[in-house]
Formats: sequence, C-alpha cells, structure tokens
Amino acid sequence: MCFSAVLVFLGILFCALCRCLECPFGCECFAVIRTVKCVSKDLLTAPENIPGYARTVIITGNNIHQIGPSSFTNVSRLLRLTEMASHTFSSLVNLRFLDLSGNQLALIHPEALSIPGSPLQELNLSQSLYNFTALTDLTTALRWGGLAGLLRLDLSGNKLALLPPGIGTFSGMNYLETLDLTHNTFSTFGTDALLELDKLGDIRILLGNNPYTCSCEINEFVAWLNKSRAKVDVDAVRCASPVLAEVTDLTLQTSYVFLGLVLGLVGMVFLFVLYLNRKGMKKWINEMRDACRDVLEGYHYRYEIDSDPRLGHISADSRRAQRQLGISLSQQLPSDTSVAPTKTQVKQLTTSPPQNL
Repeated sequence: MCFSAVLVFLGILFCALCRCLECPFGCECFAVIRTVKCVSKDLLTAPENIPGYARTVIITGNNIHQIGPSSFTNVSRLLRLTEMASHTFSSLVNLRFLDLSGNQLALIHPEALSIPGSPLQELNLSQSLYNFTALTDLTTALRWGGLAGLLRLDLSGNKLALLPPGIGTFSGMNYLETLDLTHNTFSTFGTDALLELDKLGDIRILLGNNPYTCSCEINEFVAWLNKSRAKVDVDAVRCASPVLAEVTDLTLQTSYVFLGLVLGLVGMVFLFVLYLNRKGMKKWINEMRDACRDVLEGYHYRYEIDSDPRLGHISADSRRAQRQLGISLSQQLPSDTSVAPTKTQVKQLTTSPPQNL
C-alpha cells in the first residue's frame, strides 16, 4: 500500500517535472488555466516549444523583432494571443482573438495574418504601428489574409494622419462590425477617404478623440458625419481648433466665416458712400424730421382734444353756437327787393328842402 502511494507520488513529480521541462525558457506555464506567460524577460526571439495545451500566450515587454512561421507549430490549439508583435500566424488555426497592442511594428509580412479557415474574430493593433508604412503593409496583410470572419479591428492610438489607398480592402470582411480609429492624428477626411469608409457598409466606425481642424476644408466631412450618424460616434468628434466644439454643428458655422467677411466689406462700402453724401443726407434728414414733426403735432393736438372731455364739450358748444349764429344771420340779411325802396326813401328825405322855423 505504501509502495503504491510512493509510485503515485513519483508519477506526479515526474509529470510536473516534464511539464516544467516543456515550459520555454524565460516563461511561466500554467497547465490548469492553459496559459503561457512570458512577460518582461528581454527575449530576442519568440519562445520555442510552447506546450500544446496552451490556449493563451502572453508575450509582452520583450525585444522580439521578428516571428517566423515555425514559431508556433506546436500550439495548434491556441485560442488567444495577446500583446505580441507578429509576422506569421498560419499555424494557429483556432486563434480567435489576436492582441498586438503596445508594440512597434515597422514591417508586416503580407502573409502574416494568413490563417486557414479565417478563425480570427478580433484584431487589436492599438499603439502598435511604428509608422505609416506599417499601416500600408497591414492593409496588404489584411487583403492577403482573407479575414472574412473578423468582427472588430482596432487601429486606435497609432498617430495616423490619413488613410492609405486600398483601405477599402476592409470591405472584403463581410462580418466586420467595428473599426476603431480613435486617438490618432486625423485633422479631416478627404473625398477619397470618405469613399473608402463608405465601402465598409453599415458598420460602427469610431472617429473620436482626433485633432480635427474645423476650417472651410472640413465641410465635406461634416456633411458626411451628419449623414452617417447611425454608424459614427459623432458625439466624440470635436474640433481641436479653432474652438472645442462638435464637428457636426459646423454645417453653417464654417460658412459664416466667409459670409461675415463679405458682410463686413459691404458695410464698409455703405458707410463710405454715406460719408461722401453726408450733406445731402443731412438735408434729407432735416426735411423728414420737419415733416414728421408737423404730422406728430397734428396727431398730438387731436389727441389732446379727444382725451380732455371739457375741451370736447367746449368745442361741441362752439360748433353748435356757430351753427345757430349762421342761421340767425341768414334770416336778418335783407333781400334785393327791400334794399331799393329804402335807398329811394333815403334819397327823397335827403333831397327835400329844409323847413323854416
């Protein structure tokens, strides 16, 4: 009984020793969670003899410059590879998530992402492209890789200022759902770039946290944003200059700059014309003022009469008295027939001789 227990114990030790011997130099292997961890070991080459049980390989903080096609020949069951600069993954037929963030990829082999069966669903290349050439190489690798099953592509934080020709090859990824271009150095998107983005179809495009320059050249990009609100994070797209504002609010603001200059010039011309005709304008203003004053005085007089009941009563009595006076005068005036005898009578009286006393 004791002998069998000793044999079991020795077997366990032997298996553990074999597992330790299987673990690559400078790495830590965890058989229970099927993980191989090679973090900050100053490795110059990719670790060899990775155990076949490994499902997750973490290689960060090293000085690996190149990975060849034979680097992972023994890990056909690998499901997830995180934070590792890569050139070839053709042997990882079960790889679903590939995280190469935080690297400095200067050269990407065109067949680096060529994996049989296109199992890759998520590719994270944030802060991993060394320069614009690496992005051009990446588009070639994506086209040659045939990543039809890719769902998410993360290119954030790579200091990208423009999209290279041929990025429309992303449209070959029929199931692509999200393209992350945040935290780059895009100042705007030209006609060609917008056409390339339209080729991606109805996917989620993240364009926030870029230093957009809101000048007249951004009008086309603003129109595209307003049209693509359903698939672009427009709330995160803001101007870095001249002011911090939403780019989508600049549909009219950008055109007001030129409009303001034109209106200012027209105003200056108008004021100059007024200055040249200042004497005529002064005369015209005085005439208009006198005319308006006469009209206003008439309205003011009528208002005073209508507003004071005493003045209204007096005016009514005066009008009634004038009418009565006119009637009485018309009755007292002599007619033509009565005037002649009177004059004759007067003449007779004046021509008769005086009587002696």
